[in-house]
Amino acid sequence: MDWEPDVPRWRQVYAVMEERITDGTYPPGERLPSVVAVCAEFDISQMTARKVLKQLRDEGLAAMQPGIGTFVTALPQAPNS
Repeated sequence: MDWEPDVPRWRQVYAVMEERITDGTYPPGERLPSVVAVCAEFDISQMTARKVLKQLRDEGLAAMQPGIGTFVTALPQAPNS
């Protein structure tokens, strides 16, 4: 991945993961990659990978099931216009 020097790496990885959730690469109910897998794919530290997964949970895009993993939640529905 080509890193943008002025943007924290965790934000850049978060943006990729968020896009994968919204475009259906990771559909609702699917398990997200583990901390170790995120580290390997993006060449980041475990602390950074944990921050990305925590932010996805904090934003309501994922939920953790202790001892099992982190899963994509149902995407919020767009309001009817």
